[in-house]
Amino acid sequence: MDVVVLIGRVLFVALFLSSALGHFTQTEAMAGYAQSRGVPMPKYAVLASGVLLALGGLSVLLGVWADLGSLLLVVMLLPTVFLMHGFWKETDPQTKQQEMIQFNKDLALAGAALMLFAFFAHVDELGLTITGPLFDL
Repeated sequence: MDVVVLIGRVLFVALFLSSALGHFTQTEAMAGYAQSRGVPMPKYAVLASGVLLALGGLSVLLGVWADLGSLLLVVMLLPTVFLMHGFWKETDPQTKQQEMIQFNKDLALAGAALMLFAFFAHVDELGLTITGPLFDL
């Protein structure tokens, strides 16, 4: 079972770690898009969200306070859902559909990260982790 959980952690964080890399290597382009969506201090927001993605992803992947890492991902995802993917504001049907897809994806990922938080903070034997949980539920 430990190996299955490890494989799940690897698969889960692949998106977050590759996104973090994009936040750091394409900061200006991403900040321009964030600005177009009305995000305040867009460059700072892109870098801060990149840090949350990297720290949360690495924490879950390596099993270093994976419960905290899961919460960091939730903290990054929930504002992103509403600030970046406001499909209800769109008038073009294709853009509206794309934003709705992104909204639903990020919302589902936030839910999964929240469940992982509960899992990591509640289960005594996590297996194949470097540390135990930071929180105790």
